[in-house]
Amino acid sequence: MRTATATITAEAMRLNAVCPYFTMFPLDFPLGVLEGQATNEECVLDPFCGRGTTNFAARLLGLESIGVDVSRVAVAATRSRLVSPTPEGIIDATRDILKGRREKADVPEGEFWRWAYHEEVLQDLCLLRAALLNGGVREPVAAALRGIILGALHGPVGLTKKSYFSNQCPRTYAPKPRYAVKFWSERKLRPPQVDVIDIIGERARRYYETSPRRVQGTVVEGDSRNPCTLDRACRSTKRISYVITSPPYYGLKTYLPDQWIRNWFLGGPSTVEYTKRGQLSHRGRDEFIADLREVWANVGQYCKQGAKLVVRFGSIGDRPLEDPARFVVESFDGTGWSATGVRHADNAANGKRQADTFRRKLANARDEVDVWAQWSS
Repeated sequence: MRTATATITAEAMRLNAVCPYFTMFPLDFPLGVLEGQATNEECVLDPFCGRGTTNFAARLLGLESIGVDVSRVAVAATRSRLVSPTPEGIIDATRDILKGRREKADVPEGEFWRWAYHEEVLQDLCLLRAALLNGGVREPVAAALRGIILGALHGPVGLTKKSYFSNQCPRTYAPKPRYAVKFWSERKLRPPQVDVIDIIGERARRYYETSPRRVQGTVVEGDSRNPCTLDRACRSTKRISYVITSPPYYGLKTYLPDQWIRNWFLGGPSTVEYTKRGQLSHRGRDEFIADLREVWANVGQYCKQGAKLVVRFGSIGDRPLEDPARFVVESFDGTGWSATGVRHADNAANGKRQADTFRRKLANARDEVDVWAQWSS
C-alpha cells in the first residue's frame, strides 16, 4: 500500500470554495494530518463535517471519506465537494428548469424577501428550489447545483461583476430580517436584477472544469451522538483509520439560525428558526463534555485498532476556556480513546483562526488546540 500523496493544483483546489461556510477550518489542517501518513486503502471520518473540508482533503489525496452533520446546509455543502459533473451538465439542467418560466413556484412573501431579491431572481430561485426538492435533477448534477446556488445565494453586490443573487449581504451567514431591511432601506440599496443562469454557469466552470478525480465519499445528515446515525454512515464502508474534526466551539449556538436562508432553499421555512435542534448542549461545561463523549464512543465502534483522532477545538469570546486541551482530553474518558499529544493550532496570527469567522468585528485571539488521540478499545 502506498501512502497518500498528491500534486495538488490550484485548479483542483477551487472546488473547496464552492460554498463558503462560516465555521470552516483551513484545508491545511486535514491535509497536514493525512498527507504522507495515511495509505491509499484507508478511510477518513469527520463526525462534525461542516462544509466538508476534511472530506475534500481526503478526496484530494485519493482517500475514501465519510461526513456526518446535523445541518442539512452542511451536508449539501459537503456533497457538492465530492461530485464531478461537467459544467455543461450543470448549465443544461439549470436552463431546462428555467426554460419559459411557465411553472408555478412557491415564492415566499414579506418585506425581507422583497428587499433581498429582485422579483424575477426570486422567481428563478424558487423554480430551481422546487426542481431540486422534487427530484427533478439527477445526481451528481443536483449535488453540484445545490452547492453552487447555496454559495451564491447571498453575498456582496459587486460594482461591476455580479456574482451573487441577493442585495448586499455577508457571504457566509444570513442576516436577520429586521436588521437587513433596516440596513437596505436606510442606504436605499435595491436588490440587483442579475442573470441567474450566467452566475450559475460561471461558477460551474470555475469549480467543476478541473475538479479532482472522483473518490468514494459518503455524507449523512444526522446527530453523531446517535449510534443509528453512525451506523447509517459507516455500515457499508471499510473500518476507519483517521477521524479529523472540529466540534462546535464551546458557546457557539447559532449554527442553524445563521444559515436560515440556505436552509430555506433546501426545504426549510422562509422565516428564521431559532432552534438548537440536534446541537451539542451549551448549558454548561459538564453537559458539553458528556455530549462529546457520546460522539467519541460511537465513532470508535467503526474504527480500526490504532486509529487516530485529531480534534481542533476552542471557544468563542463570551465562553473563554482556561485550558481547551484539557476540555477535550476529559471528553475521552471511558470512550476507548487515549490522548497522545496536544499542539497549538498556530494559526491565530495569520488570519486563519476558525473562531475569527464567528464575529462581525474581530476580538482578541483565543487559543485553539489540536488534540491527538488513538483508539485502543
